[in-house]
Amino acid sequence: MNKLRLLLSAATAVLFSIILNRHHSSFTQLWLHGEEVADLLVMNATIYTSDAILPFADSMAIRSGRIIRIGNYSSVQDLAGPETTTLNLEGKVVVPGFIDSHVHLISGGLQMARVRLRGVSQKIQFVNKVREAVSNMQHGSWLLGGGWSNDLWGGELPVASWIDDITPHNPVWFTRIDGHMGLANSLALNIAGISNSTLDPDGGAVMRDGIEPTGLLVDSAMKLVLSSIPEVSVEERRGALMRGSNHALMRGVTTVVDFGQYFPGASPELSWEDLSDVYKWADLSGKMKIRVCLYFPMETWTRLHELINQVGRKLSQWIYLGGMKSFADGSLGSSSALFYEPYIDEPLNSGLQVADLDKLYNMTYSSDKAGLQVAVHAIGDRANDLILDLYKSVASKNGMRDRRFRIEHAQHLAIGTAARFGEQQVVASVQPDHLLDDAESATKKLGVERAHRGSYLFHTLLSGKAQLALGSDWPVADINPLGSIKTAMKRVPPGWENAWISSERISLHDALNGYTISAARACFLDEDVGSLSLGKMADFVVLSEDSWDKFSVEAEASVEATYVGGLLAYSAIA
Repeated sequence: MNKLRLLLSAATAVLFSIILNRHHSSFTQLWLHGEEVADLLVMNATIYTSDAILPFADSMAIRSGRIIRIGNYSSVQDLAGPETTTLNLEGKVVVPGFIDSHVHLISGGLQMARVRLRGVSQKIQFVNKVREAVSNMQHGSWLLGGGWSNDLWGGELPVASWIDDITPHNPVWFTRIDGHMGLANSLALNIAGISNSTLDPDGGAVMRDGIEPTGLLVDSAMKLVLSSIPEVSVEERRGALMRGSNHALMRGVTTVVDFGQYFPGASPELSWEDLSDVYKWADLSGKMKIRVCLYFPMETWTRLHELINQVGRKLSQWIYLGGMKSFADGSLGSSSALFYEPYIDEPLNSGLQVADLDKLYNMTYSSDKAGLQVAVHAIGDRANDLILDLYKSVASKNGMRDRRFRIEHAQHLAIGTAARFGEQQVVASVQPDHLLDDAESATKKLGVERAHRGSYLFHTLLSGKAQLALGSDWPVADINPLGSIKTAMKRVPPGWENAWISSERISLHDALNGYTISAARACFLDEDVGSLSLGKMADFVVLSEDSWDKFSVEAEASVEATYVGGLLAYSAIA
């Protein structure tokens, strides 16, 4: 089957070359000139290209970081010279470098060096992690960390009293796994001036036991503590970029769409400081390892517009300026995602609308009119409809153009909403691994019928011609495209035997495209990355599997090597 597929793709390659020669003679002379010598020749592979014109190949030639020819070995062998490195992959599957469509790269890198609470499944584990972490700290230093999920220990929310006795001299702040809720100990609450008289800010909540704060803050209320935490040093943030980039490369990720350290309650300046102090520094000093497409807080749209007018969207081969980001609601796990109906376990709560709609409309209208791409976080069914309505109004007022509006997450949709993504040409930027955490909690919070009707509708979105871009939301979930692809295909949460909403499973082809060419289109990077095509960056991943048919069914493989611009950036072999 693999041989037949490769033969058909080779024939397509020949036809494609003829078309190129007829219509783009200068381009083909540039890339296919017989005297060009490849830096790297990849051969004897099963290459999935994510390019509909040439879906499969077995060889490709790379020069100066870009693909200069791809097809079968006989079509590229003449590009081998005395200095050419030949990589014989003995049938291994090769895919384009993965594009993670939604990460918080520096936040993730920082979290790797802090208290890591992901996977903690018992209260005693939680407390012991804190006890161990604080034991070697100086009095007065902030203890920071995150990744906890109360769903793993039965749903009970943590409170400050769990850890007050063991942290009397150190203020504590631990964010929930979704980033929309955090736990402060009593010392941190005192430092932040939070008491029983503190009012809930717009778009947030100070959780209470009667009138006393419990230590939990939701969405924009988190800024009450965040403003008291000392700023992270430039050196720490630069170290976080290096850690995060190395972690991404291990998982085959060569490009990330980075939404920065921006969430309800955070300063919009952080994203701009990271651009100037971290990303530009890494670029100028030759330390960038992966490509980043950066999105900035919506309220700073004029600054991005001015910067793009001055320097363009592509600062270098590593740094792209993406667009604007805002929020419509919170998260399901924090019971702050905005729904039409209340949560079953909280009959007076339908979630939080964290943005003023008039302000959000005006900023979206202005950003779009200035030619900037807009992405808005929406998780609940009502939040998604509000943003789709807003996008429709803005598009109508500003006129037709290729704008590629995005909704980040799009987790829970009302009946008929999925079709609107395709109709309005709005990108659905989704994170499959979130469903592994939400399968249980969605049923508890929404009820079986509501959860099954509208949760994580990947297949329905694709059937409605929506563009699906896949990602992780790291550090909310781990960067792990191969695991995420398997989740999208199988939809089997941990401990389950059967798929959750099996009708919403998607194929390997669609899942891979969601992490490659569709992800690239979703952020306007498809001219450079997203597929293994002539002229594009030679970013690719070598997998452990050598049978495409087996991979298509089982979705099991690991990353053996990651190449960025034709250079080895990660190898599983020491």
